[in-house]
Amino acid sequence: MVAVVTGAAGFIGRVLVEGLARRGPVVAIDRHPVPPAPGVTVITADLLDQDPDVAAALAAADVVHHLAGCPDVRDARVDAERHRYRDNVLATATVLALVPADTRLVVASSSSVYGGTEPGRPSAETDRLRPRGGYARSKLLVERLCRARQRAGGQVCVVRPFTVAGEGQRPGMAVSRWIAAVRDGRPLPLYGNPRRTRDITDVRDAARALADLGDSGTAGTVNIGTGVGRTIESLAAAVCAHLGVPLRTVVEPGHSAEVEHTLADTRRLRELLGWVPHTDVDDLVARQVEAALVST
Repeated sequence: MVAVVTGAAGFIGRVLVEGLARRGPVVAIDRHPVPPAPGVTVITADLLDQDPDVAAALAAADVVHHLAGCPDVRDARVDAERHRYRDNVLATATVLALVPADTRLVVASSSSVYGGTEPGRPSAETDRLRPRGGYARSKLLVERLCRARQRAGGQVCVVRPFTVAGEGQRPGMAVSRWIAAVRDGRPLPLYGNPRRTRDITDVRDAARALADLGDSGTAGTVNIGTGVGRTIESLAAAVCAHLGVPLRTVVEPGHSAEVEHTLADTRRLRELLGWVPHTDVDDLVARQVEAALVST
């Protein structure tokens, strides 16, 4: 079975490609370079450039994982909305048009479409969506395109990953920022209320869930999370504990698009796969610290 991954050079994409390559041949598509690996064919191209190799790969695949997009809830660029619409909405429309209706298609949305939740209440796939900010709204538009494909008889699984962390995380994400702060001797910046909670999902489990959902031919919407909420402050404390320094924090204003609490309802994921992610925070932080030290 040939799998295609768009956004293959990204945080989750790299791990997914590695895992899928152990199951069969993979075509990795990204506009940024993807390291060569056994069983992986690399296509360096933008999805909107009408590259014939991209079109051929998407048309011939047995399963397509569409992860390419413009991330970052806190993107401060003046033209952030344009980038989000281009890379999230238009790129998804292109993939939907090129992938045959009967091909298994997994499309990455985001838990941000929920707009957060109350403490201790998990967000279920059937909940009303209340996106906050341009990133979440762009992902809602992505989901609407996918629903149109479903109504037309096409196969598609929309996944909503909850806060994914681990080695390879973008520099602007919390754990990466905190590791850099410790190395620079600075207090760890916490945006908004330190008691905010997040459902932290190990990138390895997120990639495994994506691969399993693609193999299963699942349709509809599925959360990818642990069902366990952790405070931002406790995660920062884990970083400091691993690096052997006392916890020193500074609270900075939160972004208007950031929510107080996120928590995944994982019942559907367990029903479909028979397992759900479990994040060992100490192990995750240790791996991410090691990777950061190696890269410097």
